[in-house]
Amino acid sequence: MSSKILVALRIDASPEAVFDAFVDDIALWWRPNPLFSFTPRSPGVMAFEAGRLVERLASGKVFEVGTVRVWNRGERLVFGWRQASFAPGVETEVEVRFEAVDTGTRVTVEHRGWDAVHAESVARHGFPNAVFLHRHGEWWRGLLSALAMRAGSRQLGAAGEGEA
Repeated sequence: MSSKILVALRIDASPEAVFDAFVDDIALWWRPNPLFSFTPRSPGVMAFEAGRLVERLASGKVFEVGTVRVWNRGERLVFGWRQASFAPGVETEVEVRFEAVDTGTRVTVEHRGWDAVHAESVARHGFPNAVFLHRHGEWWRGLLSALAMRAGSRQLGAAGEGEA
């Protein structure tokens, strides 16, 4: 059985608007968490660019969090996820699904593959597996709440375009 995090949130915006906010505006809604930083020099600015998710640090260095594996606008996004403290060759995977529901979108994040990250890894902070997954899941819930605010304002901005 794979250790994974699964969180979902309904956002009052179209799947396309939520997807666009997720990828284009990630630097605006992403909230760093000191427990789960990618590098010891974090936080930087998150961005999807050239088929990968990166963190741009104030020093000008770029840390590649992971490569994009699936990019279906308004439907599904899958990308690798690794922290600098992970053992060489180890990474987890994030799948984000965008499902139209009523007048909005159900965004589901599944962050899987945590079994590959050893319990002794500094990335786990000594937490037992259940506690680690719970804490990380709380962070993802907070991130989705910030995404909801951004996607809502993005959709409002689009609705207001062209109006006098």
